[in-house]
Amino acid sequence: MQIKDMKKEDLEVMAYDDLAYLILREAGSKMKINDLFKEVCNILDLSNEEFENKIADFFELLSTEKRFVMLENGYWDLRDNHSQKIIIDEDDDDDDEDVDFDDPVENDVTDDSEEIFDDNEDEDIDDNDDLKNFAVIDEDDEENTNIE
Repeated sequence: MQIKDMKKEDLEVMAYDDLAYLILREAGSKMKINDLFKEVCNILDLSNEEFENKIADFFELLSTEKRFVMLENGYWDLRDNHSQKIIIDEDDDDDDEDVDFDDPVENDVTDDSEEIFDDNEDEDIDDNDDLKNFAVIDEDDEENTNIE
């Protein structure tokens, strides 16, 4: 359905991006954002003041809407009208090392877990240690000691 065939009430309840989509689809060509929003404003009978106040929001709306694409020199169009070219550079594949995934992977990390715990703790005891005469006793044994 074309815009000119739609009722004024239906157009007034439409979002700006939906109207822009219809305008670009009917035009069949790209448009500058000012021209596109002027068309939206003309359809909705918005004033020049409203145009100036809402053009930034309209730009943000088109920028985040996936149906639209910004082209060179400030033109906007429908994304459906443009295909993306994907260029695969086959020369980059030659730079990669050949990896055989069938070979088991060698573990380059050294296992230092044996060195973390020292089983011979007696060598580390300092003879001048203030706690060398320290003893842990139970509460029951505390009564039998002569410590003041």
